[in-house]
Amino acid sequence: MAQITLDGVNKVFGKNTVIPSLNLEIGKGEFVVFVGPSGSGKSTLLRLIAGLEETSGGRISIEGKDVTMTPCGERGLAMVFQSYALYPHMTVRQNMAFPLEMVGESKASTAAKVEDAARVLDLTRFLERRPSQLSGGQRQRVAIGRAIVRNPTAFLFDEPLSNLDAALRGSMRLEIMKLHQQLESTMIYVTHDQVEAMTMADRIVVLNHGVIEQVGTPQELYERPANLFVAEFIGAPKMNRIGGRIAAAMGAETIGIRPEHLRIVEGEGTWQGSVELTENLGAESHVHVLCGEAGSLVVRMAGAPSVKAGDKINLSPAEGFTYRFDHEGKALR
Repeated sequence: MAQITLDGVNKVFGKNTVIPSLNLEIGKGEFVVFVGPSGSGKSTLLRLIAGLEETSGGRISIEGKDVTMTPCGERGLAMVFQSYALYPHMTVRQNMAFPLEMVGESKASTAAKVEDAARVLDLTRFLERRPSQLSGGQRQRVAIGRAIVRNPTAFLFDEPLSNLDAALRGSMRLEIMKLHQQLESTMIYVTHDQVEAMTMADRIVVLNHGVIEQVGTPQELYERPANLFVAEFIGAPKMNRIGGRIAAAMGAETIGIRPEHLRIVEGEGTWQGSVELTENLGAESHVHVLCGEAGSLVVRMAGAPSVKAGDKINLSPAEGFTYRFDHEGKALR
């Protein structure tokens, strides 16, 4: 386990500042997720920690030791990429052993570490197969196993599940979470998928154009977003956003209401609208309603939808669940 500290770290490419100066501390054994839209700087920040990119300024420390100028191979970190990058002519065993052979580990020690990692990842029965004989999820487990055998101080994951289908992504999320519990290692995980971030993280770092918008637990970010960017990015369906005279009447530039905090009411409600369409997801439904000055709002309800397209309905927000934001998008408390 390792504590990782970033102090004034920044990255400039030519005239473009990709990562403005930022500070961040990742505790021992934490599972921290970097999340943000494409171009937010999350992968660049991970590569700076890994040593795959040089910092333009600031200091990176691992366990109190300054590693800012230390080559990536000497930082004691292991990185798992989006691409499995397995050698097709090697067996699973050979792929997992390769990084140890490169640093001169003994055959006996290498074999023991490969066996241990294979057992943890349920790969023992596949050790003599080649990558072409494995599923996508199995290949990703081999890539993770290749990182485990190095016994790193921390694991860095750069969108490792983005090449998998939805079902495999779900199962591999669980595998990585179980792995974190077993190894109790520090893990930093990059994703653009806020569902992955919410389900996996001890803490989430929300990035936007290289700037840290907020750091906190999934629940903190969901219930107490620091600004409109975080409020809209975290949560699916995303938070409803209302401006104009409606927001001004509440002393805000913008108000936000999460879909589960909007209610379809009998009789007079806060807003009257017309149902545009409904999405039935089985356990829940999303009802899209056009509400005049309030705009298009989404209502999340349990089970099958009780309304259909064209229905006139009334909506009211649940008391105490309206978020207010100023003209800069900052949350008003």
